[in-house]
Amino acid sequence: MSDEKADVSASSAPDVQAPPAPAKRIPEATVLRLPVYQRILAELVRAGARTVSSEQLAELARLNAAKVRKDLSLLGSFGTRGSGYDPGFLISQIDRALGVDENWSVAIVGIGNLGRALTNSAAFASRGCQVTSLFDIDPAVVGEEIRGMKVRHMDEIATLGAEDRPDIGVITTPGWSAQGVADLLVRAGVTSLLNFAPRVLDVPPSVHLRYVDLSIELQVLGFYRARQEEDGRAGSHGGERGPLMRAVGLSARSDLD
Repeated sequence: MSDEKADVSASSAPDVQAPPAPAKRIPEATVLRLPVYQRILAELVRAGARTVSSEQLAELARLNAAKVRKDLSLLGSFGTRGSGYDPGFLISQIDRALGVDENWSVAIVGIGNLGRALTNSAAFASRGCQVTSLFDIDPAVVGEEIRGMKVRHMDEIATLGAEDRPDIGVITTPGWSAQGVADLLVRAGVTSLLNFAPRVLDVPPSVHLRYVDLSIELQVLGFYRARQEEDGRAGSHGGERGPLMRAVGLSARSDLD
């Protein structure tokens, strides 16, 4: 019997109504995998694919098919079994779950090389986010205009009102100042933070905090590279495949399986 229990027929996809917001809690492990599926599906759509099975998606994501089906079932019921998912329709459901169809405002604090690169990147806009404010403390930077936005002094974060408070705060400062920046953003009412600074932050439980630390990712790659060399010395030609993509940084939870 086919195991495509939740797959939707490509021919019926245009008539399928988007399911309501899922009542089930989506585990963090699933949330971290959804962007992986999204990128794979986007590549398939660009290549002209009309359908994709859970086995194909699992192979490309380097997961098992049962896990893929379980993840996607949390987004809603997609109809008949056995015919495969419609990639375009599935992308729309993942976008809905990830909030890509929203327009989240983003403040970047720390306008050095990384802050400037993020400000000039098109990635935010393509993922439902828009950089709307920039902050720094360097007198040589404050007042500068970047992409039509004037860099404001970091002290102004404390005076932000509800109308100009960002939905997401991105911290790209040196590590020594990151906690102070996080404190300012939290006091201003910002409840979602993305921290690029090499510092573990202390924030209230109500604040969603994610880390991006490239040094950690390099260490992880170093670990797998060392394992690869060990396997070579041992004469192993197989070895397990590594994950296609991992979320970088630390997580407040331990249920990432």
